[in-house]
Amino acid sequence: MDALILARLQFAANITFHILFPTISIALGWVLLFFRWRWLRTRPSGDVQQAQAWLDAYRFWTKVFALTFALGVVSGITMSFQFGTNWPGFMERVGNIAGPLLAYEVLTAFFLEAGFLGVMLFGHGKVSEPVHLMSTFFVAFGTTLSAFWILALNSWMQTPAGYEIVNGEFQVTSWLAVIFNPSFPYRFTHMVLASALTCAFLLTGLSAWQVLSGVGQRSAPQVMRTGLTLAAVLIPVQIFVGDLHGLNTLRHQPAKIAAMEGVWATERGAPLLLFAIPDAAQRKNHFEMAVPKAASLILTHQADGEIRGMNDFPGAHPPPLPVFFAFRLMVGMGLLMLAASWGGWWLYRRTAWQPAKLPRPLLWLFAGMTFSGWVATVAGWYVTEIGRQPFIVHGLVRTAEVVSKVPSSMIGLSLALYIALYLGLIVAYLAVLKYMAEKPEDVLQRDAVEQAATPAGAITSPVIQAGA
Repeated sequence: MDALILARLQFAANITFHILFPTISIALGWVLLFFRWRWLRTRPSGDVQQAQAWLDAYRFWTKVFALTFALGVVSGITMSFQFGTNWPGFMERVGNIAGPLLAYEVLTAFFLEAGFLGVMLFGHGKVSEPVHLMSTFFVAFGTTLSAFWILALNSWMQTPAGYEIVNGEFQVTSWLAVIFNPSFPYRFTHMVLASALTCAFLLTGLSAWQVLSGVGQRSAPQVMRTGLTLAAVLIPVQIFVGDLHGLNTLRHQPAKIAAMEGVWATERGAPLLLFAIPDAAQRKNHFEMAVPKAASLILTHQADGEIRGMNDFPGAHPPPLPVFFAFRLMVGMGLLMLAASWGGWWLYRRTAWQPAKLPRPLLWLFAGMTFSGWVATVAGWYVTEIGRQPFIVHGLVRTAEVVSKVPSSMIGLSLALYIALYLGLIVAYLAVLKYMAEKPEDVLQRDAVEQAATPAGAITSPVIQAGA
């Protein structure tokens, strides 16, 4: 393979691994704030068992957040590192826009998260309850702020605005136009909702695994109810936002829509392809299964709406095969999540919120879908990033123009090392989650007592402590 393909594969490997962890932490911070608030509200009522369950939920999921945050930091460093090693031309031409946005993310969001994470993890019993609640809020706010800046940059690369090109370099003419570019509101909202759904199924799946494993921690009923409710409410919202996002993409990136839908020739009343195998060489689809006019109806809200085909963009449309199937994987997983959350919530309510009374096949379904949000999110990111090709800044800078001159053998070696490291880390992450989820209740409570007894001066780096 040449350097361009290897560099793109390396970036894909990095972004695939990295996105797994912010996808959880963005929403999990707010879930922790909810758990903490429920404990503070329940405690004065005198219901000791209920209050203790909310506190147990907060303690356990704080550990999950710390572990996730630590791996997100590690994988995020390699993402930035790649801009210099594999894509130096990108920063040379777009650095005046990308550099400040990445710096804002570090100076505002990451410092806010890292600063208050130590208080959130180790400050219970050492600071007042309002201060501890405030620390949890700032950690949650920091994760969302981080997503804000990263999505602003990524959205600008998809729909550039607020710039002028001087001597081949991009200069900012309006930071408001750069940040709030045409696709940013839709991408940011879509990503935050994707994080919430990923977190919801993680909550539900790990709680179901605890019940199946016989651990049945006190917090399992509340956590499962929170996860199912969150998913059942937000999936219809995500479908609505996805529709708006599709309309926006059709307007600004019609070639991406053509690849997503497998449309080669511009047509009105385009069918929705349930299945096909796009063939870029012959510029047609094989084995089509279609619903007449449905693609036009969904994308333009008119049965005879026009969809531009890839033939209108010679040499400037993305490879259709991966975009076509990644989009269907994302949508298919979303529909499965909708059915599981609605059906599961209804059945769970009939048991008076007692997970032990749920049918075991349903608990196994929940456990099996623990990381379904990861599948949908990664598929969505592939649609976004591959769908922008062959441009790195849509319509303005081609990816091939900014790739590094490093020998392909060096890129291939580092790619192999990255993949080996990431596979090891993801296996370790899943193993630690399983280990923590199966801890007996008394062990969790003893850990909390030991933590509360730790002298304040013993608190070190939150990332180091989270890893420990």
